[in-house]
Amino acid sequence: MTLYATRIHADTATLTVVSHDQGVASWAARYFGPWWYASGVEALGPDDSADGDAVVFADVNPRLAGSIAALVAEDVHDETEYAGTRTLVARRGSITYAVQPDEELAYQVDSRRLVVAGHQAEPVAVAAARLVRESVRGRLARAGWTVLHASAATRDGKAVIALGGRGTGKTTTAVLLARSGWGLLANDRVFARLEEDGGVAILPWPSAAAVGIGLLDAIGRYDSVRARLAEGERLHPTQHPAVTRALVDGRREPLRRQDERELKAQFFPDQLADWLGLGLSAEARVAGLLLPRISPMATAALAEDDHEPSEADVFPTGKEDRYPDVFGLLPATGAPGVAALAEHLAGLPRRSVVLGHDAEASGALLAKVADELTAAP
Repeated sequence: MTLYATRIHADTATLTVVSHDQGVASWAARYFGPWWYASGVEALGPDDSADGDAVVFADVNPRLAGSIAALVAEDVHDETEYAGTRTLVARRGSITYAVQPDEELAYQVDSRRLVVAGHQAEPVAVAAARLVRESVRGRLARAGWTVLHASAATRDGKAVIALGGRGTGKTTTAVLLARSGWGLLANDRVFARLEEDGGVAILPWPSAAAVGIGLLDAIGRYDSVRARLAEGERLHPTQHPAVTRALVDGRREPLRRQDERELKAQFFPDQLADWLGLGLSAEARVAGLLLPRISPMATAALAEDDHEPSEADVFPTGKEDRYPDVFGLLPATGAPGVAALAEHLAGLPRRSVVLGHDAEASGALLAKVADELTAAP
């Protein structure tokens, strides 16, 4: 029986997704795409081996899923939440077994062989992508890479990164720069590492890209996205149904959860190019920092307020908000050199900017400032 494979490569980390379902393997290629140099291998035979230092086996296999679920139920297990879903976890030696009953998904994971089985192809494909990302993240962390809460846009190998908390405008900054001809490397998180030559290298954190309804409207893409959805095309399945309904119904006001966080449209990486006309970028060196703040009634302008980079801008490996390390794929101590990285970023040129709802004016200001930050040799 034919096996299909997608190979993913990020810096020194290589991993292969293998499945009997071509759609699962294709999903991985689409999800990681040019950000992590994903490439498909269409006809991997049963006697062939997948190159790379780890393999994710992902299949629609209810029998295997049931066997793992029974093992977890019979064994001593913990209950936690992973990817927003109740997850039961048991460990035997170096192997972690887990089951997500509501998603009908089961996992069997060690450092090199990661298995996910389920009842339907799409949940299996989504779960496999998460395992790939967490496995690669662990390997990058061991190689000195740290995850920053930042967006990034690049040009000619140089990057500006936008720092700040939720709602400050990191995604808006990256999207507006990408509309001005820059490459979009990250819209919320980015891998960063202080190199021996004193520069800071960055890599993408592949994920569904969250873009607010207001931003879609401001950049003139709301109507085209709505038309695609009305014709039956789909955005990423993690998108909240309320967002889909609002877009199809033609409602343009931002949607918010009970905790006031905005519900946003969730785009596959390839849809950033196909649907929004944005170019993507896979790697760069940081030349400067942008510190945005959105003020709807304001005119786009430079600002006086400042934010000095610190370890607070880092996602600690042991304190993940949505994807805790239930499978033991991350190093216990985190990536080394976080303090040195933060100190170096604090020494780079930076500019604070206020962004209004005039996307053209805000984009022009960001492009001008980004040009200045990357002008130095």
